[in-house]
Amino acid sequence: MTMDHFRIGFLPLVDAALPILARELGFAEDEGIALDLIRDSSWATVRDRLVYGRSDAAHLLAPLAIATTLGLNRPAFPLSVPFVLGLNGNAITLAPSLAAAVCAEGVLEDAVTTGRKLAMLIRARADEGARLRLGVVHRYSSHNYMLQYWLRGSGVNVAEDVEILTIAPPLAADALATGEIDGICVGEPWNSVAVERGVGVIINVTSRIWLRGVEKVLALPTARAAAEPELIQRLVRALYAAGRAFVDPALYASNAAILARSEYLDGSAELIERAIADRIKLASGHAPVDIPDFMFQHREAANFPWVSQAAWLYAQMVKAGHVAQSAEGYEAAKAVFRPDIYRAAFAGTDVPLPSASAKLEGGIDAPLAVGSMQGRLLLGPDRFFDGRAFDPDALDDYLTQ
Repeated sequence: MTMDHFRIGFLPLVDAALPILARELGFAEDEGIALDLIRDSSWATVRDRLVYGRSDAAHLLAPLAIATTLGLNRPAFPLSVPFVLGLNGNAITLAPSLAAAVCAEGVLEDAVTTGRKLAMLIRARADEGARLRLGVVHRYSSHNYMLQYWLRGSGVNVAEDVEILTIAPPLAADALATGEIDGICVGEPWNSVAVERGVGVIINVTSRIWLRGVEKVLALPTARAAAEPELIQRLVRALYAAGRAFVDPALYASNAAILARSEYLDGSAELIERAIADRIKLASGHAPVDIPDFMFQHREAANFPWVSQAAWLYAQMVKAGHVAQSAEGYEAAKAVFRPDIYRAAFAGTDVPLPSASAKLEGGIDAPLAVGSMQGRLLLGPDRFFDGRAFDPDALDDYLTQ
């Protein structure tokens, strides 16, 4: 078989699992793709490598794909997202002395209660002339936007009372240990690394802020997607097969061992397996706890690029002051997510395909059967912690609430 060579850039995170497993378990090869994976140390490097043609696609922050397309802080470069690599999977970790003022150690309270306590701590620090310093992985990251959404919804004046800094995920625990930052919002296994070292306590997880919140995506140049549609469809199918393997409990340990290799995450297989199994240790000295749907990589059309997810991210960019609202910008942001490519990849298979390309985000309270072009599709709850919902057809109303 003639193989098509394809390069994907990634960061050492558990949610880089699908490209890694697609390569290591042979799913890419089954689709006629020789997959090369390029590990980087920062999201800016992953993006730049993609923009300058040093990789063909990337494991990328969903909002960074939108920001790159819109030309935020750099010349615009259109990207397309045909596949979502995972939902949720991040946590918010504070230095132990601060976490003690917010929640009982080793206990994950509801996001409303924890948010109110954190807001009180932030206001007390602000009254003393000090701002809490929180690290996120990139300015245009779901970590930043989820964190800000939670803080604003808890009554925090984000612009005045906290300082949000950028830090590469592998350096987050070190920054906590030295006191450079007071807290982090990063992906696994780096929260767990901080917990194991005793320099951090997990106080919240992003699945408690927005259940089913979009996280990492497969991003590639829009021109490449147009030029080689059949190759991209094969890649999407390989990633889907990897997702099926990722969520198989019988493969948790072996998948974690693969991800832990030096060329990938170069970390503890035990910590990685905990994340895969939705079992997270919140504080040093405590047993891991079950956090249902902590990571969400496959079920319920988790990999489908809903246009409404891109729309919500654009709304958060506006709220954060990162982009000026415009009809043109909104349409360009939504166009980054490509359900048409996803549908083409699975047409005629047994993979359920949503009939709609957008939905009311945060509008599902209980499992709901939705229209599908093929197969039967059941979507689970996707609520925001504050009970709000986002209608992509009513952006102006949402922004003025």
